[in-house]
Amino acid sequence: MKAMNKSTIFRKFAGASSLTLATAIAATSVANAATWRYAHEEYDGDVQDVYAEHFKDYVEDNSDHTIQIFEFGQLGESDDIMEQTQNGILQFVNQSPGFTGSLIPEAQIFFIPYLMPTDMETVVEFFRESEAINEMFPKLYAEQNLELLQMYPEGEMVITLDEKATSPEDLQNKKIRVMTNPLLSETYEAFGATPTPLPWGEVYGALQTNMIDGQENPIFWIESGGLYEVSPNLLFTGHGWFTTAIMANQDFYNGLSEEDQKLVQEASDYAFEKIIVHIDGLADESLEKIQEASDDVTVTKLNDEQIEAFRERAPQVEDAFIEMTGESGKELLEQFKEDLKEVQSN
Repeated sequence: MKAMNKSTIFRKFAGASSLTLATAIAATSVANAATWRYAHEEYDGDVQDVYAEHFKDYVEDNSDHTIQIFEFGQLGESDDIMEQTQNGILQFVNQSPGFTGSLIPEAQIFFIPYLMPTDMETVVEFFRESEAINEMFPKLYAEQNLELLQMYPEGEMVITLDEKATSPEDLQNKKIRVMTNPLLSETYEAFGATPTPLPWGEVYGALQTNMIDGQENPIFWIESGGLYEVSPNLLFTGHGWFTTAIMANQDFYNGLSEEDQKLVQEASDYAFEKIIVHIDGLADESLEKIQEASDDVTVTKLNDEQIEAFRERAPQVEDAFIEMTGESGKELLEQFKEDLKEVQSN
């Protein structure tokens, strides 16, 4: 029932009311904007919401400013909140590269399968130290009037299906929901499936009515959104981690005092440290909740040989990434791999 309630909430906010709310926000005088507006893609208590709350706490504890947080659906879908941020209606937005890829093709790098490691310690160290993330990405985001404040991991990607699977052959002709992201579609084509782009608000119903056969998300989101209720077969392939990013409207950020810019940077760093603690063990807790809630759920964790059958299809996705992004993407991918190599050697 939880997921249907959330779907109802989404329908309530995503229509006319979200437009009305966005319009009202836009009418607010910038001169009086001691309240900064921040939208993200997830529900109350999910990872992006926890990050936002820590960001808010730091800003409000260390200044006279306040942060107003908008959860998923209150201002529309992911594309809507990005557009509102670029237009200055929102000051901050948290959006995954899955959606940002339409603006910044290089951001799709996180959807190259088996590029990222699977253990959390290495993943976290990579996000802390990576030159690609901390030096190259901010320049790419700036070209879209976005100040990249922080990229952070949310959890390992897990596929849910209408039946058990252990190989690419088992995914043949399976309609797997993907974000509107060309490279993610390439990944699932490589895996043998039929990628099917859908807005998040339609996913539960599409699974329930067999319009699609599966989808992918971190396990906490599968639990939070109740997806296991209508897609009960969980497949752990180890092919990637879900990544997200907090950004500011660059005109807004550049117009801040040096003191407030420092405040925003410190708040994003503070929230990063808090969220790393939060996600540690979150996947195991979420899986336990799912298994307690439903006897229909199956969990398949592939062994090394089974993973290799998927991994050997990754090079064609890398080729597609370079074709989509050109020399810029090639340089980013090379630096990405170099950063990973350095972290893993340590």
